[in-house]
Amino acid sequence: MPDDIWQPKLDQYLDSELSAEEMRAMDAHLRECASCASAALGRLQLKRATRLAGQRYTPSGEFRRRIEQQLAAKSRVRRAWLWVPALVTIVVLLAAVVTLGRWNQRSPSEQVLAELADLHVADLASPTPVDVASSDRHTVKPWFQGKLPFTFDLPELQGTGYTLVGGRLAYLQHEPGAQLLFSVGAHHISVFIFRERPELERTFPVHDSTSRVLSFHVESWAAGGLRYFAFSDASPEAIEGLCRLLKQAGA
Repeated sequence: MPDDIWQPKLDQYLDSELSAEEMRAMDAHLRECASCASAALGRLQLKRATRLAGQRYTPSGEFRRRIEQQLAAKSRVRRAWLWVPALVTIVVLLAAVVTLGRWNQRSPSEQVLAELADLHVADLASPTPVDVASSDRHTVKPWFQGKLPFTFDLPELQGTGYTLVGGRLAYLQHEPGAQLLFSVGAHHISVFIFRERPELERTFPVHDSTSRVLSFHVESWAAGGLRYFAFSDASPEAIEGLCRLLKQAGA
């Protein structure tokens, strides 16, 4: 459908304010329209940056008291109270600008991980987080054949505490890859798989790494010409256990 129909609905989509039917239609449209997908990702990043700025730079009670005292020394107390909300708002807005500036100055590895974190969050918020829904690895793996320029192996999960939910296509730096969704307890783990390219090798020189993006734990490793990323708010031990199974399957 034309972009001018969907663009005005992006904010409602990201806030899950559309009807179930419209959410499904928007999901389908975003998978086909690079322009709208890019706009949605940009808005999601802006919402997160603004939210974090508001949380990080909320003025303390002591800060408010100091502002009030400084204003009282120059004018009447009543006038000082009128200015306090405006000054607090300015501080928060300036903090948001600084945070957005830092957002654009992130290292290449931080940019890659932030982009994948956005995909993880967006898919979990979607009513259709996977395109192929199955706990059978022999169903999910063949679904990607012909859609990706590589293949990968999935482990046998029976008795491990992990469940394969399904998968879908994902894109990183315009390159197609696989996004696999697993569940463990009440948590979900997204595993992204892409070809190991020179750009990724330079960005992640260490083949095995552990990091944190916002509230997510991240495991990354390279094997067999592929680059893997695992994202989740589950415990590091739970993520490590699934990564170990994936490494054994690909060995």
